[in-house]
Amino acid sequence: MAAYDKADLERRMAGSVEALKSDLGGLRTGRASISLLDPVTVEVYGSHMPLNTIATVSVPEPRMISVQVWDKSNVGPADKAIRSAGLGLNPIVDGTTLRLPIPDLTEDRRKELAKLAGKYAEGARIAARNVRRDGMDSLKVDEKKGVISEDERKRLETEVQKLTDATIADIDAAAAAKEKEILGK
Repeated sequence: MAAYDKADLERRMAGSVEALKSDLGGLRTGRASISLLDPVTVEVYGSHMPLNTIATVSVPEPRMISVQVWDKSNVGPADKAIRSAGLGLNPIVDGTTLRLPIPDLTEDRRKELAKLAGKYAEGARIAARNVRRDGMDSLKVDEKKGVISEDERKRLETEVQKLTDATIADIDAAAAAKEKEILGK
């Protein structure tokens, strides 16, 4: 096991918050957002590519996403990929442009999405706690090896706990904001 590395713990905890924000960005809230299409991959040129590598994605109106496909031969595969992505979106093909009207969310669907946001947040909390556990374990190893004293270990454990608490507060804030956005409150 590696020695205690505060910068590594901070980086990994920040990573769990960023991963959560990315996951939450993909949840549909009834408003158009280009991040909604982030998980969509299109099969073109013999491989799977993210949609934003073959097209320009924009939001011309609050309830409409526009996908301007650069190569006309990729319009069909892009349309198919968006339809099969499970986002509940049905593109309207207009030349090389796909228009995606964002339908209203039903109350049940809003509750489902809010529950999913909570599940994502719990996954991020677990990731942060796992990072804390790794940090605590490396401190105990360092103490056994004589690298740090017992007092130093206790002081650093408090530091790790504060970092964990701050990270979980960030996770809770991001999840609460997304839930509020989804439920329209």
